[in-house]
Amino acid sequence: MGRASTKTVQTARRMTHAQGAGESGMSRLLEMHAFNTAGDAAVAISLAGTLFFTVPTGEARGQVALFLLLTMLPFAIVAPLIGPFLDRFRRGRRWAIGSTMAIRAFCCWVLAGAVQTESVALFPAALGCLVCSKAYGVTRASAVPRVLPQDLTLVKANSRISLTGTAGAVISAPLAIGAAQFGAEWTLRYAFVVFVVATILAILLPASVDSAEGEEQVDLASVGGSTARGIGQGITFAVVGALRCNAGLRFLSGFLTMFMAFVLKERPFPGFEDKVTLLLALVIGAAGAGNTIGTLVGSVLKTRRPEIVVIIVLVLDVVVITAAAVVYSLYTAVLLGLTVGICQSLGKLSLDALIQRDIPEAVLTSVFARSETLLQLSWVIGGFVGLGLGLQTPRIGLTVTAVVLVVWLVFVVRSTAGHREARA
Repeated sequence: MGRASTKTVQTARRMTHAQGAGESGMSRLLEMHAFNTAGDAAVAISLAGTLFFTVPTGEARGQVALFLLLTMLPFAIVAPLIGPFLDRFRRGRRWAIGSTMAIRAFCCWVLAGAVQTESVALFPAALGCLVCSKAYGVTRASAVPRVLPQDLTLVKANSRISLTGTAGAVISAPLAIGAAQFGAEWTLRYAFVVFVVATILAILLPASVDSAEGEEQVDLASVGGSTARGIGQGITFAVVGALRCNAGLRFLSGFLTMFMAFVLKERPFPGFEDKVTLLLALVIGAAGAGNTIGTLVGSVLKTRRPEIVVIIVLVLDVVVITAAAVVYSLYTAVLLGLTVGICQSLGKLSLDALIQRDIPEAVLTSVFARSETLLQLSWVIGGFVGLGLGLQTPRIGLTVTAVVLVVWLVFVVRSTAGHREARA
């Protein structure tokens, strides 16, 4: 057993240190990200057990809605300020990343006591975990270009980060479930330990992460739309269009997570009335599997037209959700989850490829962080829509969302075509 564990650790270190990642410091970022997703998985399992499965559907919806509201509003206010804050303070990134870990560790310890005693501290502590989890995505995004090895593209680096995160969550989930057998508070205490380790790894990131030499600031408006300032800073319309496509993909991901969670619990498919957890595992698990498949495909797929890929995957999402609305069944629900996962992953990798191809080095880090901010917000908005439409029948909810995505797709395609005509 000890020999097998040692071999596993050695194999993992070889993978994280490959292609110059050990020398550039990318390996440390990968190891930290694995612990981050491991902790997030433990928190998700604990909250699912205490807020979702143990209370009636109506009450669970109200509690989760309140969580989303408390998460979205502060994040919407804070998110645009994170990038400028890091740009202003040269030695901000390592400590900003470490802070998102340390705060979550503290909140998990508080949550453990709140779950056990049913304290009012439950909501503020959960809020801290959720907000810091999203803030971590933004701060980590700003660090990636600073530890990028010369022999590794941004796309391959993000593929490796995604796969490492998936591995961390997969390894952590059984441990968290095992701890939950002794009570939800033990899952949270396990998450506390994981986040403490992640905090240490964040502080040990290479000093290059803190460097802002030669960087310029980009605001959210410049990244999210083709403003004159953005064009002046080298932000191409291809990047803006890809970001808009990814916003639609991330919106659908957030919608599917919340919508299916409540619909499948309240209206399970025939034969699964007493197997809601398994049903959720099939649909939501298909999305996770799709994300991994998309990452693997994207890491080996070499395309010279990532701007076309992002539109294709958005079209594919629209087609599949429309099919699921017309023929709603277990098979179409699983297919939808799988498709959403694959398309979200391929869309993000294509966006990364465009950012690396088109964006000047001076604003690369800032654009990367701002794009992640907008995508996080898109997911939260999708989650709210899924929560609201979860009150309707599955076909109505899926149909409304399909219409929204069709409108968004038309907007993206027309704006892209209009830009090409203007250039011609």
